[in-house]
Amino acid sequence: MDGLNLTKTRLRAGIWEGRLSGAPHDAGPPALAAYHLEAALPDLTVEPVAETTETWAVRIPLPSTILSEGVQTVLVHHEPSAETLAVITLVAGTPLEEDLTAEIALLRAELDMLKRAFRRHCVETA
Repeated sequence: MDGLNLTKTRLRAGIWEGRLSGAPHDAGPPALAAYHLEAALPDLTVEPVAETTETWAVRIPLPSTILSEGVQTVLVHHEPSAETLAVITLVAGTPLEEDLTAEIALLRAELDMLKRAFRRHCVETA
C-alpha cells in the first residue's frame, strides 16, 4: 500500500497512539506490527476512525519489559510491504544524562570554533 502515513498523536500511560492515513476502510484494517529488538510487541490494535474513510487509530501498548538504561527503539511496520511507518524512541537512565551533557558541551565548543572561523573569514574578505 503506497501512500500510508502514520503520525503519532500521543504517548500516555505506556500506550503509544497514532493515526494511520491512506488505507481505505473497505479494504479492512492494514496489517501492522511493532517490533523491539526483532521481537513483535503484543496487543497492537488498528481501528477505523468513524468520521473518515481512510484513517485508522493505532494503539501500541509498550510493555515495561522493554524499558531499560539507554535508548530503546520500537519500529512500526506495514507487514505486506515491510515498510517502516514509525519509529518510537524511548530514552531512560542516568548514564544517558551524562552522555547528553557531554554531547552538548562538545556542540558548544564546535559552535564557538565555527563562530571564530567565520568572523576571521569576514575580516579577511572585507
